[in-house]
Amino acid sequence: MEDRRLLESHEEGPEELQRTTALIAEEFHEGFRAVEQIDRPAVSMFGSARVHEGSPPYELARRTGRLFAEAGWAVVTGGGPGVMEAANRGCREGGGLSVGFNIALPHEQGANPYLDMSLTFKHFYVRKTMFVKAAEGFVVFPGGFGTADELFESLTLIQTGKVLHFPVVLFDRTFWSPMLDWVRERVLPLGMVSPEDIELLTVTDDPDEAVGVVLDSYRLLYAEGGNPHEPEKADAQ
Repeated sequence: MEDRRLLESHEEGPEELQRTTALIAEEFHEGFRAVEQIDRPAVSMFGSARVHEGSPPYELARRTGRLFAEAGWAVVTGGGPGVMEAANRGCREGGGLSVGFNIALPHEQGANPYLDMSLTFKHFYVRKTMFVKAAEGFVVFPGGFGTADELFESLTLIQTGKVLHFPVVLFDRTFWSPMLDWVRERVLPLGMVSPEDIELLTVTDDPDEAVGVVLDSYRLLYAEGGNPHEPEKADAQ
């Protein structure tokens, strides 16, 4: 595994460092080329790979992906099973552009069968960059460590001004409320976040509302004269 080898090694010589840097740069280049092929606004959708067809997270993600597709949007996921599969499946069913940015893992995560565009990355940090680069917002369904990582990275980018006009929607109030209560009751009183940081999030149980929040933010940006598909798009601060 490229990431593990890179992170564990402390004895790379100049030639090995140059080779590793070139491989990472090439992967970024391939990712940016893939993003350029997305010919419409896109949303990145995240959630657990461990949920199954028929479960509420799966079916709600499927419905949400379909609604984005019917609105003329692309749906970008991690390309694997669970919520990712559901979102790509819904997008495909709605006639949209279904995109998967997969990751090579020791326990192989196969691509789901509902992808129109697919690219597999070796490095997590390259892959996560493409989730933001490709999208005008995130919709985050219940998930584990990987989902939380993607959520908090997006919030950090917004909080620090690295991305602008970037809505983040948390789907499933019951699942996310304990985390938000912790932020409000523990983190906020200590001054470690600001009230406006918490306002970066929208929480919903309704696919229509989730889609509406992202679409409204995009329309507002366009109305203000921005064009998220220019090189200086919202994520290029």
